[in-house]
Amino acid sequence: MSRLRPEVVAFDVNETLLDLAPVRAALIESGRPGELLRPVFGRTLLIGFAAALTGSWCRFRDAFDDALAQETDLDAPRRSAVADAFGELSPHPDVEPTLRRLAEAGIRVVTLTHGSPGVAEAGLARGGITPLVERTLSSEAIRAWKPAREVYLWAAGSCDVAPERMALVAAHGWDVQGAQRAGLTGAWFSRGEHAYPAVFDAPHVRADDLAGAVDGLLALPA
Repeated sequence: MSRLRPEVVAFDVNETLLDLAPVRAALIESGRPGELLRPVFGRTLLIGFAAALTGSWCRFRDAFDDALAQETDLDAPRRSAVADAFGELSPHPDVEPTLRRLAEAGIRVVTLTHGSPGVAEAGLARGGITPLVERTLSSEAIRAWKPAREVYLWAAGSCDVAPERMALVAAHGWDVQGAQRAGLTGAWFSRGEHAYPAVFDAPHVRADDLAGAVDGLLALPA
């Protein structure tokens, strides 16, 4: 099936749009190496995915706290301080011009995360780009985690658009895979992940950076 230019582009939040540097800094302040963020973040996803797959559910913050408890010996107050740093995230430098380009092209922009409500809003406001985003969506509202199919279909329904006219841009291959399996157009770019998983369906759009991912979407036929 050939893809069409999307009417709505949804962006993943953590890492894709917002820099996790404050969380890394909070780990260092707690006396732990900043490099620990990647395994903690990976374990957070594992906990959340497993909970959802087995028919239960947990909040992103609770999964992150459990991951910290498993990967470190931090006590509860220090783990909470690290988690609070998600509220201090800011957009990567390439985000504002990329979102502005979509807005100027008449394409609606939303964010889609399974992260804690308020994180995307605070980060967008800190970067001064709130006006470029129509709405922020967290799948906590439906007690689900990406890459479950229901999350992407819920997002499309919330935006009153057919799944095939919605795209997801993410720096995470598993997120793009989930979106494409739900009927959305997927756009993956490299930010932290150096390669797209070969076991997944090939992304509809593959790029070296965020701007390139959006360029690929804009190049699709209307």
